[in-house]
Amino acid sequence: MSGPASTRNEPLPVGLAFTGSSLLQSSPSAEAPVPDPKPFICRRPVRLSIYAFLLLVLLLMLGWRYLPVLLDPTFEKHIQSKRVMVGMSKEQVLKAWGSPYTINVSYTKEGIRREEWIFEDWKDASTIKHRYLYFEEGVLMGGWYYQ
Repeated sequence: MSGPASTRNEPLPVGLAFTGSSLLQSSPSAEAPVPDPKPFICRRPVRLSIYAFLLLVLLLMLGWRYLPVLLDPTFEKHIQSKRVMVGMSKEQVLKAWGSPYTINVSYTKEGIRREEWIFEDWKDASTIKHRYLYFEEGVLMGGWYYQ
């Protein structure tokens, strides 16, 4: 048996088809299916644009915290407008808001001094507003208030 595609299990070259005892040349353009184009969102330039936009948003979110400190490093504008901000020292908060009504002091296991300052603002004889500030080692870490 000496035919080109006799009983051997060899793969046929691309574009050739075996029918009975002879090999036929098939046209690749007639039978090849047309591939569907990629969806718009899966195209490389679109993906890169989306990734660049998300990276920009992430950098803005991370940098937003430090922007006021860069614009007003000594917090003088904040003190003049009676506002406090994370990163201020106790002296700067005293200049901006005055002295607190109560100071609660505690220490962590590591020996870090934590202070809770409570401010009371009386609106009238029956309405009071509490403001709380939290310090670690003399630096303002955060705060909140009740109305």
